[in-house]
Amino acid sequence: MAPKRPGVFGALLAAILFGAATPLASRLVGSATPQVLAGLLYLGSGVALGASMLVWPAAREAPLTRRDMPVLGAAIVLGGALAPLLLLVGLEHTTAASASLLLNLEVVFTALLAWLAFHDGFSARVGVGLTLILAGAVAVSWQPGRVGMAWGAVAIAGACACWALDNNLTQLVSAKDPRQIATLKGLIAGSANLAMGLLVGGSLPGAARTMAAMGIGVVGYGISLTLFVSALRSLGTARVAALFALAPFSGVVIAIVVFRDRAPTLLVPALLLMGAGIWLYVSEHHEHAHRHEPLTHTHRHSHDDSHHDHEHPPGTTVDGTHSHEHHHPAMVHSHAHQPDVHHRHGHGSRVRFRSNIP
Repeated sequence: MAPKRPGVFGALLAAILFGAATPLASRLVGSATPQVLAGLLYLGSGVALGASMLVWPAAREAPLTRRDMPVLGAAIVLGGALAPLLLLVGLEHTTAASASLLLNLEVVFTALLAWLAFHDGFSARVGVGLTLILAGAVAVSWQPGRVGMAWGAVAIAGACACWALDNNLTQLVSAKDPRQIATLKGLIAGSANLAMGLLVGGSLPGAARTMAAMGIGVVGYGISLTLFVSALRSLGTARVAALFALAPFSGVVIAIVVFRDRAPTLLVPALLLMGAGIWLYVSEHHEHAHRHEPLTHTHRHSHDDSHHDHEHPPGTTVDGTHSHEHHHPAMVHSHAHQPDVHHRHGHGSRVRFRSNIP
């Protein structure tokens, strides 16, 4: 029997919801400047998720602490403020075809940073899967016309680099409450984008379009980001970013089915490439003897695995999942795993990656 793949379904659903937001939000373009519209999308997600936390507290999740704020703050500044600004500058100085293709660099930069700087596990299988998924994303976003490089392209590449840093920094705090992380990102990034958009001469659209933009943001940004953060804690940044590359394909399908847009010429090859790449990820089996260094942290967990066998104070309820600070002693063992919050280790030459499909 194949082992469970925690995080895969969440990452794919996050990509589908985010991709669906693009064709829906495109129907609002023209009613407000791009930065004002981006601010409303982010802000809608933050307001809705914040309200949901008041009505439905996440008692079993570990809340953010002051120690998490520098990392999360840097992620929000890079991904929520600087990246959208660079993207807007780039869109003014490059073709739509160039911009569409260049945005796929986010996946590449995210994976490279994860592998080189943040100790995500890498294998030839994962590399081939990433290449196939990225090729599918390029195929589905390909537009006939002139594709060239200019200063605008450099700005868009810079935006992708900022989002890549945002993704990897967010992974560092992904053990904490995903909804709280998504709420803060939505409120701060939304307020920043909306303020910048209004300061440079933009204005709010009518009440109906404002509510529509914020509603799209709740699903396509808020729920999607919550699922994205949850997947980061289970799969690591590189794998989640690769699966999230499904978003352009999702957007295209929604545009075709709902709005009767014309199907891209390379839609079928893109589907085949992405399907093959996702299969390589889902069927990956990564198992080897590895060492856990001593670690003390707080996150949601249960006691049905080989990592959480610690003692609890008398009277503590430990049934099911719960959250509290706990200590992991040094340990060496072997089992199938992903680069989750407990497996951010280096790899030697005897690492075994294989498919779990007979």
